[in-house]
Amino acid sequence: MAASALHGLRGGAGRLWPAAGLGVRVGVGGPLRAASGSWLGAVTPPGSYPALSAQAARDPSAFWGPLARGSLAWDTPFHSVSDCDFASGKIAWFLGGRLNVSVNCLDRHAEQSPESVALIWERDEPGTEVKITYRELLETTCRLANTLKRHGVSRGDRVAIYMPVSPMAVAAMLACARIGAIHTVVFAGFSAESLAGRINDAKCKVVLTFNQGLRGGRVVELKKIVDEAIRQCPSVQRVLVAHRTDNKVPMGELDVPLEQEMAREEPVCTPESMGSEDMLFMLYTSGSTGKPKGLVHTQAGYLLYAALTHKLVFDYRPGDVFGCVADIGWITGHSYVVYGPLCNGATSVLFESTPVYPNAGRYWETVERLRITQFYGAPTAVRLLLKYGDAWVKKYDRSSLRTLGSVGEPINNEAWEWLHKVVGESRCTLVDTWWQTETGGICIAPRPSEEGAEILPGMAMRPFFGIVPVLMDEKGVMVEGNDVSGALCLSQAWPGMARTIYGDHQRFKEAYFGAYPGYYFSGDGAYRTSGGYYQITGRMDDVINISGHRLGTAEIEDALADHPAVPETAVIGYPHDIKGEAAFAFIVLKDDVSDMDLVVKELRSAVATKIAKYAVPDQILVVKRLPKTRSGKVMRRLLRKIITGKAQDLGDTTTLEDPSVITEILHTYQKYKDQRPGTQ
Repeated sequence: MAASALHGLRGGAGRLWPAAGLGVRVGVGGPLRAASGSWLGAVTPPGSYPALSAQAARDPSAFWGPLARGSLAWDTPFHSVSDCDFASGKIAWFLGGRLNVSVNCLDRHAEQSPESVALIWERDEPGTEVKITYRELLETTCRLANTLKRHGVSRGDRVAIYMPVSPMAVAAMLACARIGAIHTVVFAGFSAESLAGRINDAKCKVVLTFNQGLRGGRVVELKKIVDEAIRQCPSVQRVLVAHRTDNKVPMGELDVPLEQEMAREEPVCTPESMGSEDMLFMLYTSGSTGKPKGLVHTQAGYLLYAALTHKLVFDYRPGDVFGCVADIGWITGHSYVVYGPLCNGATSVLFESTPVYPNAGRYWETVERLRITQFYGAPTAVRLLLKYGDAWVKKYDRSSLRTLGSVGEPINNEAWEWLHKVVGESRCTLVDTWWQTETGGICIAPRPSEEGAEILPGMAMRPFFGIVPVLMDEKGVMVEGNDVSGALCLSQAWPGMARTIYGDHQRFKEAYFGAYPGYYFSGDGAYRTSGGYYQITGRMDDVINISGHRLGTAEIEDALADHPAVPETAVIGYPHDIKGEAAFAFIVLKDDVSDMDLVVKELRSAVATKIAKYAVPDQILVVKRLPKTRSGKVMRRLLRKIITGKAQDLGDTTTLEDPSVITEILHTYQKYKDQRPGTQ
């Protein structure tokens, strides 16, 4: 990307906003206290974690109302804190209030501290980072907002952003927020078909993209994918093309070179005053029917929840460098790369590369060079790096780190211990966070908590303020007490949750409030420990019924992954003539394993010991790697298709990091079957 797009811009900043904020520190534990030296002021009454949790559960209005009033810059104050009814799927917060999200994320910080760094763009090549101040980001956002307006985008219009992690992508999101347009960021690894489907569902007027992307030393042909997609998208009137590389790409009649257009615009743009419940963005997530769901998030409640969770879960303090390595195409990137950190006036790292480019030390070299204080990533990346050993970690100085975080799926004990002991040197707080696209922000995590409160490995543990979990049995009856399992539901609304599925509120009601009327059903199972903590056991649909025994695949995976030779594993169920269903395990072994058969034997024994003999996978296949999305999730449905003989009908594989992994696994499975007569 041309650096000139983010530097050398001059012009007026925004309005001066009151220096109020989310000034609570429960971090590493203890009573809430103000964060000194920050624009964040103390707005929550002093109290302990249990007292505040009880208040947020008992009287949400008394908890969230003062926080919203003191934390956000309002054009018009709200008259009602909330109006929510799970029976009809109605969720509304801070009714009557008006504000602008980009003002909350940019203008007030640019006024107070214009040269403080908002973004550090950790580009694909190590050592080429670019720092962008709040002043520069505000000016760039305003130029981009004016460019969008010039090309016909107005309040309520939908804009697709098909860009990799970059300052321009962040500016695009904030520019939409500034003028009241609704952005839908489409992960820049999706195929043209997937992109077109999302553009058409949202009826986007404009698409923003780059000529090309760079990731892991490879060039990604983004503009080419957009060209293919918009042939099927009649609503698209303009494609604004930014430049990440100097390579020329074909430009058609809808295409506009973005930086050239922005250079003509003023670096000042009057923000639209938006209602609290106006749409801020849509984000598409996979649905059980196969048709992606456009989940809708609105303005004030989402922003407040993202900012408060960012501050309290990660113990964010002024001067920290917050490093969330997620892609902005996912909700983690929205909440903890863009909106949460910027609302808090933080310095947020944009990570363009991969964990292993140019080598397995990339994350830790970046931590050393940028002095990152919080590091937030996916368990799958941790397990990948674990396989490379400790030397790549210990080569670099990680003394700046204070908090480590895990997101995206339950983290197994071995990965947790490695992250805590090796990466964090047993001195960093490790927060395993549970939340979803639908929840908008972190719902269950070890922090905030009481001072000195324990953190147990591989467990999300404690509900955030205003999150009231309940466990339900198969008959829809609430499971009381501790040392119990069930379907994880939430019994009351919170400000950050999604409001609907775009264009299909009925589907929203059925998907999230239909299974257990009066409750939000997460789709996940959970175990409440004897100490009252929550451990996520995985998706409820990842359950195998072996000879009448219901068993979560995540439970078997944890038992397998505890073996020191196994960094990664995926377990799925498949039809069995006698048992009804049986478990099939795919395992990845460390490179230095010499006796594969011995490891497999030990794995069978480990599962029998840790769970039960009936839980032992009938089949264990050693593979070089697992099929993963670019965000790091294992695509278990593809593995299920392979072993049930449906490999010709894999469905949508566009989210795969590397599609060649399917051919690789098919070949390995065929060899395995040839050696085992009678294998299906």
